[in-house]
Amino acid sequence: MTIEIRRPELEALLLERMRRGGFSSVEDVLLEALKASSSTLQDSGQRVVREATGADLVATMQASPYREISLEPSREEMPVRK
Repeated sequence: MTIEIRRPELEALLLERMRRGGFSSVEDVLLEALKASSSTLQDSGQRVVREATGADLVATMQASPYREISLEPSREEMPVRK
């Protein structure tokens, strides 16, 4: 099977992810994308939605193109009423 990538920005994103070591091949990228999209399954014609897990969150965060953004909350003291 041959898959053609027609969008240059998609190709650049794939190559950048592989360069950073997130994935070793395009097949790994496709496999992770298919696993992530399998949270919605078809079961005898009915839609079954699987609950997301912490592992799903970690995988999604690691696959983010915006990994340099810090998600740590600021550690400033909150104002308190007297």
